[in-house]
Amino acid sequence: MTFLKHCHLLGAGGIQANLGVMTADKIHQLRDYAEQHKLFIDAIVKPPKNNDDLPRFEAEIKTARDVGVQAARTTIIPGRRYERFKTLDEFRKFEKRGQQMLERAAPVVEKHRVPFAVENHKDQRLDERVALFRHLDNEFIGACVDTGNSFALLDGAYEPIEALAPYVFTVHLKDQALQPYNDGFLLGDIPLGQGSFDLKKMVAIIRNAKPNVRFALELITRDPLKVPCLTDGFYSTMPTSRALDLARTLRFVRDHPAKILQQVSTLSPAKQVELEDANVRASIQYAGSELGL
Repeated sequence: MTFLKHCHLLGAGGIQANLGVMTADKIHQLRDYAEQHKLFIDAIVKPPKNNDDLPRFEAEIKTARDVGVQAARTTIIPGRRYERFKTLDEFRKFEKRGQQMLERAAPVVEKHRVPFAVENHKDQRLDERVALFRHLDNEFIGACVDTGNSFALLDGAYEPIEALAPYVFTVHLKDQALQPYNDGFLLGDIPLGQGSFDLKKMVAIIRNAKPNVRFALELITRDPLKVPCLTDGFYSTMPTSRALDLARTLRFVRDHPAKILQQVSTLSPAKQVELEDANVRASIQYAGSELGL
């Protein structure tokens, strides 16, 4: 409730949060406040890792249902693919486990009619994620479309949005500041409208597919991430990546360089908090005035 009220005061339209399992009183308080102020709520729920974990999962999905969430957002594979995994076989084992978790979750989210939104989390490439959704073929399992993550896997800037839009339940809207470095390119979170992506185009693609979806701002105030796409190790789990993918990515970085990249780790904690607040406020203002959100 504190988070929801804070975001409302900032001018945001809702929250995405780990709700856990809440009492009936707290559920009603949260839902009533959201409805009164026309705010959306997304839950964050981990998928069931095994059958023994199903009671926990169902209890959290029930809370999400009773709160009236737009969706429950989740991830299925830990870490960034090119950092977390050293071999394709290791990645495929975690990928299979992620698929099994969603298969386990499917009857529960169907029963309670809670959309379960899987984020493209620098884990599966675009063709792999679309194949997963087609395999599951479940109206309650879809996407949390992150507008920046798939670029790090050389899937393009707008191609992932177009491919995932039909499955979207919720959105992580972010802008990204791009600059080259020796081993590839830098990918930095930046206030909306100050980075390298055409956010109006991204929002239009999603809105054309799902006009009523609500967007969550994801803006992490941190140093830029390194995407080492010019090193051999980057491709150890992506052997089918094409030269065309790399060329398209580096061309986009070259043609859309960010004017600034925020270096955060050198700042004092107080200055980091100040920058975080300024970034969020600037993004909310831009979302309202330029993106119609």
